[in-house]
Amino acid sequence: MRYSDGGGLTAVERDARERVRFEAAGLFEQGVAPPVVAGRLRVSRKSAYAWHAVWRDGGAEALRSKGHSGPPSRMKPAWRDWLAQALEEGPAAHGWVEDQRWTLARVATLIARRFHVRFSIKQVSRILHQMGFSVQVPQHRAAERDDEAVATWVREVWPVVEGTVRDQDAWLCFEDEAGQSLRPPKARTWSRRGTTPLVRVSGKGSGRVSLAGLVCTRPGHRTHLIYRMLVHHGRRSEKKGFKEADFAALLDAAHQQLGRPIVLVWDNATQHKDTSMRELLQARSAWLTVFRLPPYAPDLNPAEGVWAHLKKSLANLAACTTDQLAALARTRLKKMQYRPSLLDGFISETGLIINPQPSP
Repeated sequence: MRYSDGGGLTAVERDARERVRFEAAGLFEQGVAPPVVAGRLRVSRKSAYAWHAVWRDGGAEALRSKGHSGPPSRMKPAWRDWLAQALEEGPAAHGWVEDQRWTLARVATLIARRFHVRFSIKQVSRILHQMGFSVQVPQHRAAERDDEAVATWVREVWPVVEGTVRDQDAWLCFEDEAGQSLRPPKARTWSRRGTTPLVRVSGKGSGRVSLAGLVCTRPGHRTHLIYRMLVHHGRRSEKKGFKEADFAALLDAAHQQLGRPIVLVWDNATQHKDTSMRELLQARSAWLTVFRLPPYAPDLNPAEGVWAHLKKSLANLAACTTDQLAALARTRLKKMQYRPSLLDGFISETGLIINPQPSP
């Protein structure tokens, strides 16, 4: 039997389908009717009857796959290897500098430039699916990021952090800040086809919830989330963000709650390294050791995962007041505090794992 490549079947998938047909042939030999075969193998009755007719005329061997129908693909295997590498390089490397999107039209043009063969949009889509590519939402990463500096930090500084945590039997705390306005992030929702769903949100420009949090981990102990919140209603007398004294108070509260020395890892924000903050950290040097992350490396901070999870839970939020937003944020954060496995997942995503014993 022949099957087309129109559905994007690979050789492995065709082999799997062939095994199902041979299994059906074995059932036919036992006298099992096609409708029963369809139920057992979870295939359609139409397929079962078609296989039965082929088996009846030519036996089980007639059900063997003869490869895909139609002429061979013009997209040669070597071309696919080159295309996969070119797509990994990004659109900018091939002349599209205005944005970083690989569209089917651009891929078709890329192939035509290289191999002087023009594929249709539909053909390009099928080729990409056969190569294991799919349409995905990309992650954003700062253009100013120095990947080599990040790799060097992980290779050289992280072992020092890990050793300090073990030597002091301390808690490792990752700190970060975030904020949420009354305009919630968007998320997908069900709606009638052809009708864009409408979510009414607050149009007020003022009102914001600021957050500063610590994800605290220690080998053999439950992971903690400790945070502080500032609610800004838009009044002039209100504090709009966290100051150096607020960070120091958060660290003091964490030290009191955890009862052990703290190894702090945070980014290079101005309020983390100015003169006032350095004096506050020095005053706590008896139980506090500080390490700074490399610039533009939020993927190394599990607190970023906390904020991403929080904002995802606040997506499509109906119009509300600043106090209601703060209450909802507290509820979501409280749930995370009671899910240490979720916090451990945020740490695992960074790839920074604390080993209880030093490596041999």
